[in-house]
Amino acid sequence: MQYLHTMVRIADIEDSLAFYCGKLGLVETRRYESEKGRFTLIFLAAPGDLDRAKQDKAPLLELTYNWDPEVYSGGRNFGHLAYRVENIYETCQKLKDAGVTINRPPRDGHMAFIKSPDGISIELLQQGDALPPQEPWASMGNTGSW
Repeated sequence: MQYLHTMVRIADIEDSLAFYCGKLGLVETRRYESEKGRFTLIFLAAPGDLDRAKQDKAPLLELTYNWDPEVYSGGRNFGHLAYRVENIYETCQKLKDAGVTINRPPRDGHMAFIKSPDGISIELLQQGDALPPQEPWASMGNTGSW
């Protein structure tokens, strides 16, 4: 058995790509449009997984855009996506500067949560050991849910 991808439905391609690629730093590896099925699939990989994703078509995040408007309600039963980052504080600052709400700040130097434009929770985990607590993160409260 081999893990391939996780699919999330999106309401707006531009907003989603601005978030996942422009802010979070994922890379689009391929796109498939089905006029008959009236949908677009966009496959994204983390930079550290890019070579493997191109070769094996895994591990990937699949964004599914249905051309006919639908309203998606988030289900907490989905859980979240998770990505390892080199520096949790730098990553969160970059995202915050780009207008992304840090729902659960990295108070412990190890873990943070953000949400995509479609309300998908994303966990960011520090690579290796937790970094020492650092302000403003150490005293920052939670915002919303994750």
